[in-house]
Amino acid sequence: MSGLKFPENRELDFVALGRACVDLNANEINRPMEETSTFTKYVGGSPANITIALARLGARTGFIGKIADDALGRFIKQYMDKQNINTDNLVVDDTGAVTGLALTEIKAPTDCSILMYREHAADLELKASEVREDLIAKSKALLISGTALAKSPSREAVFQALAYARKHKVVTILDIDYRAFTWQSLEEASTYCNLAAAQCDVILGGREEFDILELTAGPDTKDDQATANYWLEDKAQIVVVKHGGNGSIVYTKDGTVYKGGIFPAKNMVKTFGAGDAYAGAFIYSLFQNRPLDKCQEYGSAAASIVVSSHSCSDAMPTVEQIEALIAEHKALQ
Repeated sequence: MSGLKFPENRELDFVALGRACVDLNANEINRPMEETSTFTKYVGGSPANITIALARLGARTGFIGKIADDALGRFIKQYMDKQNINTDNLVVDDTGAVTGLALTEIKAPTDCSILMYREHAADLELKASEVREDLIAKSKALLISGTALAKSPSREAVFQALAYARKHKVVTILDIDYRAFTWQSLEEASTYCNLAAAQCDVILGGREEFDILELTAGPDTKDDQATANYWLEDKAQIVVVKHGGNGSIVYTKDGTVYKGGIFPAKNMVKTFGAGDAYAGAFIYSLFQNRPLDKCQEYGSAAASIVVSSHSCSDAMPTVEQIEALIAEHKALQ
């Protein structure tokens, strides 16, 4: 088991803070961006996608963030409302900030890229004073995204949320979510993500993201076990190192190591969205008090489903879809 102790009798299972933006996914796949003419609009942003993933699985969720005062901002709020996500702390910007955009290029299922527009993005304008303590206090877990640490005032809002979580004994989760274009330097990203990670019970990231953290602190050996040892000696109870197509490794405070594989996608369309689907299903399974290898299995199945779809948020699977895929896979073994 995970060893995590979630507070009981809370109105919400999960609340996330960070980036909610719009994905424009290329309709003409198997070609470069220069030759792409049309796109389909979806809600995007890692913390938003993870929250949607949990909501789709039946968790009671909320979102803390800031959206632009425009049609795209309203699109994000309406979508979250339809998913029964609590948007009481989804603040509307009044500074003229815009909705962040991510245009995706799908040259091949394993050759994808994302072109992001993040200048004066509304989500990075969230202020510490706008983070509602009452929403965090009635949640079992808070997820923060590394991207939200990239600029002020969002940076301070993250640390305010962590302070409220600590005050109310809320389990804290960091999704490192490194996006190079948002930061001034690798060292800046390393410094602030380290400060946040030191306050979190669960840390999720890819191997390359942990390497960035270790530029300024930690073992800096590109070794998963050494990375896990470093954080588990501190506040962390669980460290999840994701290796994309090679699965994931989960480390716990008691020294147990879980190595998880992947579910091969039947009809892979793209690579992006897999990490968010994995995180959502993994965290949902933690709430169900499942063994960690089963949490990995759920996460991997969710990832397989999402990479087989054109969208990310719209494709986040239900419990029934995940369990059907797992059962199908086991029947073939």
